[in-house]
Amino acid sequence: MTTSPAPVDPTRRAALLSIKLRALVSDHLAPDALPSVADAQAGASFGRGAALIVGDCAWVLLDEQPERGLGAALAWATRQSDVRALAVIAEASTGILARRASLFEIPITVWQAQGRSLVAAHHEPYPVSDAIDPAHEIWRSVIEQGGAEPVVEHGVLAGEIRGLEVCRVVTDAYSGEVRLEVGVGAHDRESFMMLHGNKPTAEALAGVVDAVSGHRQVDAPLHPLNRLGAERFLRWLAINDPSRVGALNLRSADPPVRRPNLKDPIPCVAVGHTANGAPLVAVCSVGIDLDLVP
Repeated sequence: MTTSPAPVDPTRRAALLSIKLRALVSDHLAPDALPSVADAQAGASFGRGAALIVGDCAWVLLDEQPERGLGAALAWATRQSDVRALAVIAEASTGILARRASLFEIPITVWQAQGRSLVAAHHEPYPVSDAIDPAHEIWRSVIEQGGAEPVVEHGVLAGEIRGLEVCRVVTDAYSGEVRLEVGVGAHDRESFMMLHGNKPTAEALAGVVDAVSGHRQVDAPLHPLNRLGAERFLRWLAINDPSRVGALNLRSADPPVRRPNLKDPIPCVAVGHTANGAPLVAVCSVGIDLDLVP
């Protein structure tokens, strides 16, 4: 029997991250800057990791999901007086952070932490859009027959109901079999297959579509099925009424990064044209999303 390690107390974790940041910055800066690091004040707490100010530069260490932390780092830095530059440290996703940082007027440097050393991050190019596997494409008609809307992002064909994924075409990693899995998210698809594996796919999908549709309405009572993928519901509304965003037409498009799961909200994208033919990009998110612009 295995047990998961106990979670670290948030206060203790924040203190450890603060110590780590000071050590990284101290080792990186020139010796004559060390007194400034020793005297640096952490200022307001930074919930995505740790932060401190040395001279006119804000140093920020991003902890979990660093690729979603640049907006929070910018928000923290701009609220500090006398800050003129931002240095962002992370252990992963530094290529994405460097690419985004290059688009801002404020000087931003991105560093990858390797042990106690900081290595300058290089821009990671935008991902190339993957073509859908022809063996997956044949399931499009089944998705439509089941009442869902086929959506392709980064080469993955899925079926959605007003922005909520209810099925996905997958290739079995062991057998190579291509199949349409029904369910909301990976765990739900696995459970559904175990319980209803013998049920015809279109019939199974239609049942899920029927159960989900009532919850994906503007005036529907609060429910887990309308809290998931709220930003994608917003995109669905815009695509079905492009005038909401000043467009003549819209269609879904690949986001800059792949969506890791259904649980975490990730900005989604639609592209189209205005009435005078100018290209238009609409990026949808909900709530307070500090990383929407980066």
